[in-house]
Amino acid sequence: MDKDFEFFKTSMPSTRIADYYLGCLEGCVFIDFNLSKDRCIFLKRISFDGYGCCDLNEKIIPMTKEESQIFIDTYKKHNLDQEIMNKLITSTIEINKEHIWQDALKEYGLIE
Repeated sequence: MDKDFEFFKTSMPSTRIADYYLGCLEGCVFIDFNLSKDRCIFLKRISFDGYGCCDLNEKIIPMTKEESQIFIDTYKKHNLDQEIMNKLITSTIEINKEHIWQDALKEYGLIE
C-alpha cells in the first residue's frame, strides 16, 4: 500500500489512556497503541470521523519485538519517518482487520 497517511504524534484526554497516540489523514483517524509487558506494541483503539471509537480487545496480534523497537525508536524522533510508520501501522491493521470496523477501514483506505 503506497498511500501517504501523514501520521503525526498527538495526545488525548486522560479518559483515553494509551502509551502512544498517532493521528493521520488530517485528523480524521486517531490510533492508540500500548506496549505489552514483553515490550511489543499493540493496537489499543482506533477512532474514525463519522464512526466513533473502536476499542480493541486482547485478541489483537502485536507487532514483533523487532517491529516494536523500530516503532518506538521512530516515535521518539521529532519528525516521524512516514515510510516506516506507513509500513508498520498498515501491516498491523491488516493482520488485525477482523477486529476493526471494516467499513471505516475501507472508507479511510487503511486496508485494500
